Amino acid sequence: MKNTIFFSEQELDRIIGMAWEDRTPFDAIKAQFGINESDVIALMRKNMCENSFKMWRKRVQNRASKHSKKRNFAVGTHKCSLQKNISLNKISKRRN
Repeated sequence: MKNTIFFSEQELDRIIGMAWEDRTPFDAIKAQFGINESDVIALMRKNMCENSFKMWRKRVQNRASKHSKKRNFAVGTHKCSLQKNISLNKISKRRN
């Protein structure tokens, strides 16, 4: 990371969580936190154990869903047609 940016523990956890998710592109992290892909990689390397970092890096390298320009699906969230809305903190269960 060229310009050292300090993040709170909560922001750092959020960045790592977003980077770990397969469907969250690096562009979303850049838009929200102002750091590019190489900065995210450096941050992940610094804050994860070596084996976890290697596993993550292998998984996301050249993954189309992590790069907005390579995506072949519409931007948005996925929701299963069988999923019901959560209301009043009670999760609705599918009944057969």
